Amino acid sequence: MSSDSRATRSVDLAVVAARAASGKKADDVIVLKVGSVLAITDVFVIASAGNDRLVRTIADEVERQVKEAGGPGPLRVEGKADARWLLLDYGDFVVHVFLDEVRKFYDLERLWSDAPRVDWEEGAAPAVSSSA
Repeated sequence: MSSDSRATRSVDLAVVAARAASGKKADDVIVLKVGSVLAITDVFVIASAGNDRLVRTIADEVERQVKEAGGPGPLRVEGKADARWLLLDYGDFVVHVFLDEVRKFYDLERLWSDAPRVDWEEGAAPAVSSSA
């Protein structure tokens, strides 16, 4: 698979993950193309929820829908025990599901503010914008 088609597939699966998170009532879901500023992955999906049970539910739904879309299972999952910051690492994309207050503390959006955002909303084809 060429690097362009791999990057496109990463964005497509990240959009599936974002829509899955949103469908389970995640708050403020964003998708960032971080590949140009971070060498270890292409895309971040960032979402949050008001309690640890919902964090787990969102992560489980993301994992289920990514597999249904023909994607892989995560290479590793971190944070499932306390579910304050649950990370699903798929290699080419990473899904972060935070408790609201933990997300505010780490503020990944500010950290990666120079990364383009992907329009992932239902009905829209994945589109990348350079404005955050």
